[in-house]
Amino acid sequence: MSDITDLTARMVTLETTITFQDQAIEELNAALAEHFKQIEALKRELSNLGSQLRDVEAHPALAAVEPPPPHY
Repeated sequence: MSDITDLTARMVTLETTITFQDQAIEELNAALAEHFKQIEALKRELSNLGSQLRDVEAHPALAAVEPPPPHY
């Protein structure tokens, strides 16, 4: 009977471990998906900024003229 009790305890431990691992995998997957979205948004923003920079370099007159800082 002790063998069955030990086997049951081991199975419960394994099932508990698997449950926690499944939860951890789901959390990591959600975090990875969110990071992927953020990276894609940053890539789009970087692309837009690069395009704007190329436009300003090609046509300097398009650049906004900023007044000098107050300490000048």
